[in-house]
Amino acid sequence: MMIVMKETATDEQIEAVAAKVERAGASAHRSRGARVTVIGAIGDVDQDIAIGSLGLEGQPGVDRVVPILKPYKLASSQFRHGERTVLQIGGEKVGGGHFALIAGPCTVESREQVIATAEVVKEAGASMLRGGAYKPRTSPYAFQGLGLEGLRLLAEAKERTGLPIVTELMDARDLEPVLEVADVIQVGARNMQNFPLLAEIGRSGRPVLLKRGLSATLEELLMAAEYVLKEGNPNVMLCERGIRTFESSYRTTLDLQAVPVLKELSHLPVVVDPSHAAGRRSLVAPMSLAAAAAGADGIIVEVHPNPDEALCDGPQALLASEFAAYADAVHRAAQLSGQTMSVGSL
Repeated sequence: MMIVMKETATDEQIEAVAAKVERAGASAHRSRGARVTVIGAIGDVDQDIAIGSLGLEGQPGVDRVVPILKPYKLASSQFRHGERTVLQIGGEKVGGGHFALIAGPCTVESREQVIATAEVVKEAGASMLRGGAYKPRTSPYAFQGLGLEGLRLLAEAKERTGLPIVTELMDARDLEPVLEVADVIQVGARNMQNFPLLAEIGRSGRPVLLKRGLSATLEELLMAAEYVLKEGNPNVMLCERGIRTFESSYRTTLDLQAVPVLKELSHLPVVVDPSHAAGRRSLVAPMSLAAAAAGADGIIVEVHPNPDEALCDGPQALLASEFAAYADAVHRAAQLSGQTMSVGSL
């Protein structure tokens, strides 16, 4: 259930409606837009029935009450009443026409590697620095990341360049040290439906980059986002990173139709990861341009000073020496689709 308040509604009237919703046993999620405030009344079927009998249409300050038919209530485009969510991360904006380029190594390997990469992507206009301290790998014998040392190196890179940090969290037991460094917590494809982890991240309030699972539908992705939103954290970015299909010519199929469809279904920003979808460096640039042209709110891409020596996913990493030309092309494609570059990209 969505309660749309009048433009003239006072704070007291908004809180009175929220209190009435909560007395009926539901949660009241307030979303303040540029003109109006929307209250999402979230509960089970019995609670929806109870809310429907409250007579909220006649409550002072209420414009109208609208049922949200989708199973994902807070992620639904209905909830924001036509407005897009814009995330403020450091000095950068993502969503609502603001494009972000997130770049860096797949995994933090050494001080020299991460600092050199951070300086290159900063100079080329990247909005944020990505880098894995903890890495989920198919083989238990593969490099799993540097852990706490990786986080320390990311913190140093942030101090040197000023770039906000995007890094992955795999285990709720590592939440506190990750929160000390990360401006954005990345949830990988393998953890998209790790619901206890999503709830824990939601309670942290930290912005989230939520990647689509390898075989997940868009509705399943949005339901995963709902776990974060339900805990009171509105700062979620959705990420298309390729899905598993019958095609074997490349690692996964980058589902670019997901970009406009997710924007129809949801108000949340949509980011694309062409690196993991392609698995091959030669495919990353064309897929990045296609994603920007399709209206993506951002791209997250892997960059390495010497990919041939990378400990993780070297074949898909862009060469640091070629990143500036890549970034310029992506920014121009994003501008053609009507996006505004974030501060770091100007």
